[in-house]
Amino acid sequence: MTLLSSTYFGPVQWYQKLHRADVAWLEHCDNFVKQTYRNRCIIATAQGTQALTVPVEHNGPCPMRDIRISSHGKWRSEHWNALLSAYGDSPFFDFLADDIRPFFEKKWEFLFDFNFEITQTLCQLLDIHPNLRLTTHYERPTLPPAAGDFRDAIRPKHALPDPDFQPRPYYQVHAQVHGFRPNLSILDLLFNMGNESIFYL
Repeated sequence: MTLLSSTYFGPVQWYQKLHRADVAWLEHCDNFVKQTYRNRCIIATAQGTQALTVPVEHNGPCPMRDIRISSHGKWRSEHWNALLSAYGDSPFFDFLADDIRPFFEKKWEFLFDFNFEITQTLCQLLDIHPNLRLTTHYERPTLPPAAGDFRDAIRPKHALPDPDFQPRPYYQVHAQVHGFRPNLSILDLLFNMGNESIFYL
């Protein structure tokens, strides 16, 4: 069993776990926590890395399934323009743009539903077919973490060690300027490697 948090265009490591899992459980009941991949992804730009964050309505502890996406601001167009600027010259951006753009045009009410549809679309684009299930109750993380529980191992800050994940370089459009940046959003891998992304996972 593999237990994963919901993610917004999650990192390569997250999709590698999803691809290799016999059964992948997506955390549906966990309390929403800031500074995770639940509502942010990290991309490579000509200036370095950039975090894209989905604004949420957050009034204290609340299960992930109940977190609403904030309707304030122009984050959808800002995120799409950031992707266009960062990856417009990448080998597979034009090929994949029609599959990704709708996530920045349609409005979702709940973050979990938004992330789940993203996950399903990206699995199709990656040609992976995970056995996905949703948790029905909250499992508190243990120390050391239970086998297969990657909720605290895959996060932008203070991630727990994951000896099974060893980032390997692949072509990145901005690598000549900044060098290879490991474990960025899965979009980085897809826009740069296209159909070959599955071999990296």
